[in-house]
Amino acid sequence: MSALSTDRNTRQRSGDRREFPVAASAVIYAGALVALNASRHAVPMATSTTLLAVGRCEGRMDNSGGADGDLNVRVGVGIYRFANSAAADEITTSDIGKTCYGVDDQTVALTDGTGTRSAAGTIFDVDAQGVWVDFR
Repeated sequence: MSALSTDRNTRQRSGDRREFPVAASAVIYAGALVALNASRHAVPMATSTTLLAVGRCEGRMDNSGGADGDLNVRVGVGIYRFANSAAADEITTSDIGKTCYGVDDQTVALTDGTGTRSAAGTIFDVDAQGVWVDFR
């Protein structure tokens, strides 16, 4: 392509919502932490080292009777609050800016659980109700 010689209507996206094909037999609940599996299909976050966290599920998606990619799930990309882990994995305000790790589809932890958890996102803030995770 050559350089512009006139105005161009360059399309844009806000980047705050994405859609991903859902894995076979997966049910992803609204508000869940969503991850992509090795085949790049959406699944609920779980304790696993092969997942890529992508954001929060915007509406329940039930592909329990379907094959990979039969349905798509809408995922919010932003900053969302999830449950905090406990004991040695509890996240505090001194951890802001660090990576947190997925325990399940609603809980994040400070550590990778001795190499058993995938990164979930960046710790944005912590309050009494949980951990604010940045997926941007």
